[in-house]
Amino acid sequence: MTRTMKLLTPIAVLTALAVPAFAQDAAIDVNGDGMYSFPELQAVMPEMTEDEFTALDSTGDGLLDADEISVGVEAGLLPS
Repeated sequence: MTRTMKLLTPIAVLTALAVPAFAQDAAIDVNGDGMYSFPELQAVMPEMTEDEFTALDSTGDGLLDADEISVGVEAGLLPS
């Protein structure tokens, strides 16, 4: 292994770890932005209410980010 490779390997590992471990489901995240909107979720979970979505949306931005999705999955409110 060259010196450059020895230096780049830890950087690559740290970069990979910085990316959220939770990969959003492409069947839900149809626009590929890495977040779930209420319409995206309701398309696959018609029983989800806007109030339930709002309860998961801890940032109040109208989208569920990776952390909010993880909480929802762990609580059994979102598909894993």
